[in-house]
Amino acid sequence: MPDLSTFSKLVLYILMALIALFDVVVLYWQIMVLRGGSMKNPDGSVDDWHEQKMLYGIAFADIFVACPVSLAGVILVFISYRWGFYLLALSCFWYVWGNTMTTATSLRFQKPKITPVWFISYPLGILIGLVYIIWTLANFDTIFAP
Repeated sequence: MPDLSTFSKLVLYILMALIALFDVVVLYWQIMVLRGGSMKNPDGSVDDWHEQKMLYGIAFADIFVACPVSLAGVILVFISYRWGFYLLALSCFWYVWGNTMTTATSLRFQKPKITPVWFISYPLGILIGLVYIIWTLANFDTIFAP
């Protein structure tokens, strides 16, 4: 692990815990969708790939690419930190992109009540992703120094 300040390490550990928890929730949710179950969302919409084939592709990508890359990144931070940071940056970019897409769709077409459950389901991934990307930029010289 590079010579990060105590505060930076604390922020990193909190972010990695949030990323791992977020991945477990997404993994569970997307496995249910991939298995053919209809999953009711907090905004009133339903994830059912029989109705919207795109949801099958998103579930497949989350299960077989995004979540494994993200969890591998969390583990690799402790084994080979540069690879861990690279993988976490990729997965956080996915969080920002994927959750921006779902949040915008929810706001535009479902007009949801903004509740804590809705916030956790949609824009929380954006927030986690952006905070990690900002953390990486703030500590770039330390974590990627030769």
